[in-house]
Amino acid sequence: MPRHRELKITLKPLPLILCVALGLWLGAVAIAASLWLALQLWPEQVQPLAQAVAPGVSRSVVPPAPAADTQAEMFQRYQDILHKQEQQQAAEAAQGNPRNLNSPKCQFWLQQNRTAPTDKSQANVLEFCY
Repeated sequence: MPRHRELKITLKPLPLILCVALGLWLGAVAIAASLWLALQLWPEQVQPLAQAVAPGVSRSVVPPAPAADTQAEMFQRYQDILHKQEQQQAAEAAQGNPRNLNSPKCQFWLQQNRTAPTDKSQANVLEFCY
């Protein structure tokens, strides 16, 4: 029958306390270094956070870009693209419809829309070809 070995553990409090203190200190240094690096690399993103955490402490020399204007402009471009795609799909559907081949008004506005597309020609395609 195998004999079980006994494990003797000796506790030395001084090295344990020093190791824990060193670990806490290194953790604080790592956090500080990460924040410094983040401020150096991404000042636009971190600046509002710094102002929210400590208002009045950090003042930005460069004002942040107006995000609302940029987002509104991007959204307007997105809507314009969607509108153009819808009109293009409607024109393609009108061209493929055999009923529209017999309509001279539809044919005229389809040709106008192909050669010089304007809002008026697109509206007339939608009106006369459906």
